[in-house]
Amino acid sequence: MPTSSLLSLAGKQVVIDCGLGVARGLADQDFALKDLSAIVITHLHSDHYLELGPLIHTAWTAGLKTPVDVWGPIGLLRYWLGFLDSMADDLTYRIHEEGRPDLTTLVRLHALTVGTETTIGPIRMTAGQSIHPPLTETFALRFEAGGKAVVFSGDTAHNPALAAFARDADLLVHEAMLSEGLKPLLARIGNGDGRLMAHWLRGHTLAHDAAAVAKAANVKALALHHLIPSDDPAYGPEVWAKYLEQHWTAPLFIGQDGLRIPF
Repeated sequence: MPTSSLLSLAGKQVVIDCGLGVARGLADQDFALKDLSAIVITHLHSDHYLELGPLIHTAWTAGLKTPVDVWGPIGLLRYWLGFLDSMADDLTYRIHEEGRPDLTTLVRLHALTVGTETTIGPIRMTAGQSIHPPLTETFALRFEAGGKAVVFSGDTAHNPALAAFARDADLLVHEAMLSEGLKPLLARIGNGDGRLMAHWLRGHTLAHDAAAVAKAANVKALALHHLIPSDDPAYGPEVWAKYLEQHWTAPLFIGQDGLRIPF
């Protein structure tokens, strides 16, 4: 289910992106939804924020009564207000008939810009630029706390500048494509045309280029996620790992639902 990650660092938990299935994925990791407190959205494509509203609402019905801080592109405010409007009847009912706190007062939105530095509890978060046209508000993220650093590439075309942003990180979580899997995926999807292929090629990173960035950054481990293709049995994790053998020799993780990467 694309695309969501849970970062646990220095005792603080941060949800990065809220694609379809994020609430179920968090619950499957024994995360108590009512403890939700920090979310970061890297960009406004549906597989990264489709379930933001439903996640927060589900946490609320599960007992959330403390603030949730959400960082993301400026346009996220339009999404959130639209979600609240779409759920107005339910929200009114639950506040007046069940005694719930007003959800609109619990959620605090913060606009991200390139170079933003902020603290999330003990974690320092820095926003960098990813390359994902035609969008321009697209972010890489660096999280640091407790002597550890984790970097998320965000959705991006090959971005050599990311190496400096990710320098010496303990883990780089980078999106990746396998070129030989693209044509079969396009045919299987069936409702896109050459423009979808063009988007993949100009807005995403081939796996060996992700490895090159990781190597240039001197990161200790590389995790590939947001895989294209992600659900084709002909391109399972072992195929990705085999392909990367000649490009990356340090620890490698191939993203799958529920994957845990310990420090």
